[in-house]
Amino acid sequence: MNPVRAYLDRQSLADARVVPLTGDASDRRYLRVLPAGDAPFVLAVHAEPFAFEALPFVNVTALFAAMPVPVPRILGHAGDLGILALEDLGDVTLQAHLGVADAGRHRMLYHQAVAIIEVMQRRGRELADARYRPYGIAFDTARLLWELDFFVKHFLVAYRGATLAAPEREALQAECAAVAEQLAAEPRVLCHRDFHSRNLMLRSDELVVIDHQDARMGPDTYDLASLLRDAYVDLPEADVEALIAHYLSVRADAPPAEAFRRRFDLMALQRTLKALGTFGYQATARDNPVYIQYIPRALALAATTLERLPERGRLRDLLSAHLAELR
Repeated sequence: MNPVRAYLDRQSLADARVVPLTGDASDRRYLRVLPAGDAPFVLAVHAEPFAFEALPFVNVTALFAAMPVPVPRILGHAGDLGILALEDLGDVTLQAHLGVADAGRHRMLYHQAVAIIEVMQRRGRELADARYRPYGIAFDTARLLWELDFFVKHFLVAYRGATLAAPEREALQAECAAVAEQLAAEPRVLCHRDFHSRNLMLRSDELVVIDHQDARMGPDTYDLASLLRDAYVDLPEADVEALIAHYLSVRADAPPAEAFRRRFDLMALQRTLKALGTFGYQATARDNPVYIQYIPRALALAATTLERLPERGRLRDLLSAHLAELR
């Protein structure tokens, strides 16, 4: 039997309507269940059965709830069917809301998002405990370099068709390794890992964080760079600068602004290249064209960020040989 129908039968909801929702870049499917006369909820349908207590989403949800950081409530589960039942947060992401709200409203929501980052970092230190999965994994040099290699493989080569001679590939690898090593040496905090406008839902006037199951330790610039150098939305540069200043103003152990800004730019570059790798992978390996529309914005972000990092001129030269947008 279809696992969704099997789950609904168990809940005596066989007559409920089921509506597919837009998924993310994972292999999970999302469905909205509309029971007659009752509140809707969402089913996250995994590709394989799972043990509920071992599910990263469950573990990280418990950690975030303890902070508290707003995340969707878990309403039920059927691990044998690969199904998790979640609170329905509606359909409005921060990305979607920015298309209809005024500038003042935008700023208020982004201030709220920055406040969530500050809570994750501060309370993440206070609640550190080995029973929570994020404290056992980190954006170390190997992981950050893997993401840059992912960009080279799936965007530069597979999507853009670049042919890299051995010396060029080695030089690019060395530049990527230098970026990864520098970022891995930054102060480590708890990171959401994908904190951007598509993973922040608007419930009434409050943001709710989703897709948090891959949280881990990482650079203190990571989530802020994900939010403010977002391949999915255009933020005015004045707003970006103001939000960086706001973040530093609410952080009790704030580093010097100029040094932080340099580290922020390097993190933004790594994040943007990683996003391009994901977009290329979805288009070429998964035959999913949805993310192609975001490639021009991501390339423009990479170009402007590289301009801020003259010490990465060799990396820019190597990439711009195959990506005219970076010249």
